[in-house]
Amino acid sequence: MHWRTKGLVQKVLGLHPAGAGLHYRLQCRFGGLTDFSRELATKIEDWTIMVGHLRAAGMPLAGTRMVEIGTGWYPTFPLACHLAGAARVTTFDLTRHLRPELLRRCVHELGGFIDTIATAAGVDGEEVRARHVDLRAAIDAGAGLEEATGGVVRYCAPADATRSGLADGEVDVVFSNSVLEHVPPDVIRAMYRESRRILGARGLMFHSVNCGDHYAYVDRRISQLNYLKYSDRAWRFWNNAFLYQNRMRAHEFVDLALECGFRITLDTSTTRPQRLRELAEVRVHPRFAHVPAEQLCITSIDLIAEPAA
Repeated sequence: MHWRTKGLVQKVLGLHPAGAGLHYRLQCRFGGLTDFSRELATKIEDWTIMVGHLRAAGMPLAGTRMVEIGTGWYPTFPLACHLAGAARVTTFDLTRHLRPELLRRCVHELGGFIDTIATAAGVDGEEVRARHVDLRAAIDAGAGLEEATGGVVRYCAPADATRSGLADGEVDVVFSNSVLEHVPPDVIRAMYRESRRILGARGLMFHSVNCGDHYAYVDRRISQLNYLKYSDRAWRFWNNAFLYQNRMRAHEFVDLALECGFRITLDTSTTRPQRLRELAEVRVHPRFAHVPAEQLCITSIDLIAEPAA
C-alpha cells in the first residue's frame, strides 16, 4: 500500500464518528492485528530486552511497582510483568483500545512463553506457570483484567499519564514501548515530570522509542527517514488521530529527560551506516538542518534514566 493512501484513510477515519470501530476492523483485516501470534511474539521479544536492561541496572521485576505508558490493543507487557512477579502494574492509555477478545487471546498465547518470561526475569518457571494457570482460568470465567490478576494489573483508559493520581515516590519503574514517538513533545515533557514525581529515589524510567517513519512499514518504497522531507506544516496533513508521529530524533528524548531532572544511565542510540546511506537519498527539509547527520539518521533508542540527586 502507498503510504499516502494509508495516511488519507486514517485521516478520514479519525474524523468519522464511527472511525474507531472501523479502524479496529481494518487493523484486524490488513494491519497489525492480522497476525496476532507473530505480533505477540515480537512484543515478548521487546519485553525481554526491557527486562534485561532493567536487571542490568539493578532493578528485578519480582515485587516491583510499575507504571506503563500506552497499553495498546492488548496488555502484553503488564501481563508478562505480572507473570514474572511484579507487585503492581498500572497501565495508562489515552484511548480505551483494550477489547475482551484480544485480552483473552493474549492470555492464552502467553502460555507458550512461560520459559521465556521466567528466564528473562530470573524467576522460578513453576511460579510463572502457576500464575498463568490462575490468570487463564479467571479470564475464561469472565473476569476483567484487574480481577484476573488479583489486583496487580490496573488498566486506566481513557486516562492522562501526565496526571496519574499516584502518590509521590510510590513507583519503582515507569516504562513504555514504541509509544513516545506518537506523543507531542510538550506532553512527553509533562510525562517525564510526572514520572519524576511518582518515582522513588532509586526508581528508573525506561523507554524504547521507534523514531523512524512508521509509514515505511506499509510502503517498502520509502525509508524510515522519508518524513524528514516535510515541513511541520506539510507533515500536519499526514498526521492523524490513529498514527500521529512527532518526528523527534533520538537525542531529543534524552535531552528532555535531562531537562526534567533525570540522569541518563542507558542510551542505546547508534548511528548505522545503512541509515546514513538512506539519509543521503532524502532531500531533508531545512526544519532539520540544525541536526548533524549522525543524529538525524538514528531511528531507535532504548533509554534508562534515574532521578538526579
